[in-house]
This record gives sequence, C-alpha cells and structure tokens, in this order.
Amino acid sequence: MTMTAPSLQNKSTLLAGRTRRALPLLLTLALAACTSVPLPPWPASGGTPATPVPAAASTPATVAPAAVVTQAVPPRSAVVTAPMPEAPYNAAVAARFPAPSVIYTTPGLREGRSNFSSNAEIQSWLRDLVASAGSAPGLKAALLSIGQSQRGEAMEALVLTRAAGTDAASLAASGHPTVLLVGQQHGDEPAGSEALLIVARELTQGLLRPVLDRVNVIIVPRANPDGSADSQRATSGGLDMNRDHLLLNTPEAQALAKLTRDYHPTVVIDSHEYTVVGRFLQKFGAVQKYDALLQYATTANIPELLTKAAEEWYRRPLVASLKAQGLSTEWYYTTSTDLADKKISMGGTQPDTGRNVNGLKNTVSLLIETRGVGIGRMHIQRRVHTHVVALSSVLTSTAQRASDLGQLQPYIEKELSAQACKGEATVEAGPTPESYDLLMLDPVTGADKALRVEWNSALTLRKIKTRVRPCGYWLSASSRTAVERLRLHGVQVLRVTEPASMLGDLYRETARSSGVRQDVRGSIADAGQIVKTEVTLVRGVIDAPVGSYYVPMNQPMANLVIAALEPDTQSSYFANQLIENLAGSARVMAEPALKTEELP
Repeated sequence: MTMTAPSLQNKSTLLAGRTRRALPLLLTLALAACTSVPLPPWPASGGTPATPVPAAASTPATVAPAAVVTQAVPPRSAVVTAPMPEAPYNAAVAARFPAPSVIYTTPGLREGRSNFSSNAEIQSWLRDLVASAGSAPGLKAALLSIGQSQRGEAMEALVLTRAAGTDAASLAASGHPTVLLVGQQHGDEPAGSEALLIVARELTQGLLRPVLDRVNVIIVPRANPDGSADSQRATSGGLDMNRDHLLLNTPEAQALAKLTRDYHPTVVIDSHEYTVVGRFLQKFGAVQKYDALLQYATTANIPELLTKAAEEWYRRPLVASLKAQGLSTEWYYTTSTDLADKKISMGGTQPDTGRNVNGLKNTVSLLIETRGVGIGRMHIQRRVHTHVVALSSVLTSTAQRASDLGQLQPYIEKELSAQACKGEATVEAGPTPESYDLLMLDPVTGADKALRVEWNSALTLRKIKTRVRPCGYWLSASSRTAVERLRLHGVQVLRVTEPASMLGDLYRETARSSGVRQDVRGSIADAGQIVKTEVTLVRGVIDAPVGSYYVPMNQPMANLVIAALEPDTQSSYFANQLIENLAGSARVMAEPALKTEELP
C-alpha cells in the first residue's frame, strides 16, 4: 500500500490531558523526516465522513430486536425464577434510569428470568446465527473454538465477514479492518455479553449487516464462562483474567491472545460493567450516575497517533451517539477498596489489562463500562441498550475510517520497527494527580451531586523510569516459559544456533523484596507473590550459547517486549517468575552478528 506524506491542511488536533492542542509542527516534520516510512495523511475529524455510512448502522438506537431464536431459549419450566434481591437504592435514584423504548431479546433477557444467558444458550445462539448467515449472499460466518476455560468450558468466537473465507489469511487479504468485540471477562458483568448477542444478530440478520461491506467482525460474547456460571468477577481459579493479558497465566487470557495474534485486529473493544453503589456510597455518600464510562489504552509507549485515532475517530463519535440516546458518559474511573482513600483514579496505567496490552499490540483499544455491578438485573434493558449503542458506534466509525485505518496501523508498525537501538523508551509510568469535578447522585433525592475529587489522570502519563531503547533482548535457554508466552502474543523470538558474543547491558540487582501486584482498586486477585527488584545497568559482553534466544526490537511488538522483559516493574516476566533468574536476560545494545533460526 502506498502512503503519502502528511499535508498540513489535513492535520487535526490531539487530546493532551483533558484539553485539545494542535499537533506540534515540529513533531509532524520529525516523524516524516526521520523515518523511511511515510506518515499517512490525517483526515479531518469533523465534517463529511470519509466513507458513506449505511443509515441503519448510523442510528444504532433504532435497532429493533429480531425474532427470538427459539432454539437458544429453554422451556419456561427450565428457567430459574428466584426472588429478585432487594434494590440497592430507592425509587428516586431508579427513576433517573428509565428503560429504553426498544426491548432486546436474548435467552437471558426473557421476562421472568433471574439468571442471564447460560454458556450453553450462548453457544446455541451463535450456532443458529452461523446457520442463518448461509442465506445472505456473500456473507461468511463461522464459529471458532479458541480454547477452554479452567473448568473445561468451551470458549468460542463468531467470525463475520464478506472475505473469501473466515480464516485469518482470508480476512487479511480482504483489505478490510477487523474489529474484535470481547464481553464478560468478569463473570459478574453480564450486560456486555447479552449486548454482543444482539449485535451478532443484527450483523447477520438485521440493521448492522451493511457494516460488513467494509469491516470484518469477530465476537467473543463471554471470555470468562466459569466466572459467569459462578456469578463472580474472577475465573474459577480465583484469578482476575483482565490483569493477565501480559503474563497469560490463565487459559482464558491465552485464548484471547492467540485469537488476536492470528487475526491481527485493528480495533479491540472490551465490554464491562462497573460498581454502582458499594464503596462509592461508603466513601462519598453517593451513587454512581453515568450510563457508560469510556477509556482507551493509557500505558507507557503507546504510539501518539494511535491515541489520536482512539480519541478522534472513536471516543468522540461514541460519546455523541450515546448522548443522542439520552445516555450519559464520563471517562472510566474507580476508587480503591481502602475506605480511607478518597482518591478517584482513571483506569490503570500498568501493561496488564486487555485495554492496555491490546494498545501495545498497536490496535485501537477501547474499554466500555456500564453501571451494573451490584445491582442485579435492575435497568438491564438500559444497560444492554447502552452497550448496543456504543458497539454500533464503534462499528460505524470503523466502516467510515476503513481506508484511514488501513494506512495507520501499517505505518505505526513500521515506525516501531525502525526505532530499534534508537532513542528512549519508558519502562514505567504512572497517572498524573489532578483535581476533577465529578457528578454522582444523591442517594436520597436522586439529584445530581457535584463533587470535587482528587483525580489520578491516565490521559497524561508521568514517567517514572526510562531507559535507552535496546536493539533486542537476550534470554537464556532456560527461559522457555517466557518465550512461549511472548510467542502467544505474536512476538518474534529467534533461537541461537551458534555460540556468539554481544555487547549489552546486564542487570545488576541492588535491592529485592516481595509483594503482590496492585492496581487502582488494590491488590490484584492473582494468588501469587511477585519479586520486587531494583536494578542498575552494567555494560558488558553477553555470551549467547547455542539454544539461548534473541528477541529483536525491530518488530511491531517492540513495546510489548519492553513491558514483559524489563525486570523491575510489577508486570514483568521476572517479577512474576516467568523468568526465574535475573542473569537469564539482558539488553542487547548493538546489532548482533548472530546465527539464529525461527522457532517452529
């Protein structure tokens, strides 16, 4: 694909912190001059869309449910109808969230149900959609087996495309961007999963079908089937899989990593729900207000143009679509489980969530959270509606920007590959403390309650630790687990076939302690201690024996490699004992003369 240099007339603005500023001219010229990869022109954010959008797809709120797929719905005698739990707030608060005009139908949304769609019902629903897609000219649909949960429950993905086939090579050859939609990584957050069943149906049978003329779509309605069956956040093994996307200790996270590696999506959407009452009522005397909280990837080394695309091409249209339906939005935020801690934090800056790790894989990665945790089935139609509107907006934006996205991602990947041995990389970053005006709800009257809060902003990252970007990393022959995990991510790892020496930086430990990983909520549910190390770099010669490994940095996954292999962060492979010995890895600081082979 030919990409032309940018014209100044086409440069729009970039969000920095919470204000917009002009993208610096010097940065634009530097990007264009310092790389052999031409920068794609930046289309205007407003005005006429880059490509025509089907009218049906541009008005997601009017999506009407098709007929219920009766094969997916159990007989009424099989439906559990336990008494509904007591509402966590009064009628005045509940009145702020009226049901939408459309009624959505899935197995779990049937009137009288107290449980949501079961894993078996979801599987049946998807199979029925695949069967029905055969009657649509040119539409290809397939159900992929992507793995098993910790209890052996099948994990499946629905592929929808107008490409020649549903395999990864066919989707790549189509020239269309691929969108991956993921639901219910946390088992007690059901609205996203139910909404994805609706979106899947509308793509195959309804108003969203025209989107597939320009976009490939992959849907994983339920990424944590065990947690859903148990109505709990974590997997059956007690791990928070949405903090496992770099380490890949859970089979659920591994399944998503392999799917992403093989199908190389351009956009990844992660559908969640957030706590409505709980610690917010205890800390602030208030109930959560917003229908949807939104955030894109905010971790160290995310390319600036990727953040720009996420903000201008996706978040802003998404906010407008929700507002048009009377649905309120805010940046994603949460607060710790420590009741004495009154700070509010945006989503974390660690490279461990699906949102941030997919950003390191150079995708436009967005988190959508609806108000749902702790309120059972209350407002379920509104919660599902919010997800349907948001997901439809994402699909429409991708269709509008299909050509632009086709230039953006290859540019970013080539630019990253060209940065090996050059410049500086951020090893660790954190949020920037600010003050922020936030609205919640008075728990008695239901009226808006304005709060001035201490706010940890992830929109402007504070650099904690930086280092010169290496040419690559050397790993010892005993680092097989780390190598396996890197390759699940799609990282190129080479095996050394002849003894060699390389100039490098060795890690010398200056302090060590133990601890647990933390996020903005508190301790992460991962049932394991980490090694907290402090290091200094010592320049020396690395002896690379046969059977050891070399991870080059002239590859698209270079920023993910930094997150995994720099040892002195809580998310690193060394801290989490995927690399057992600090001497088992080193930074290669000059292009090595190595004889290597690709791993099978």
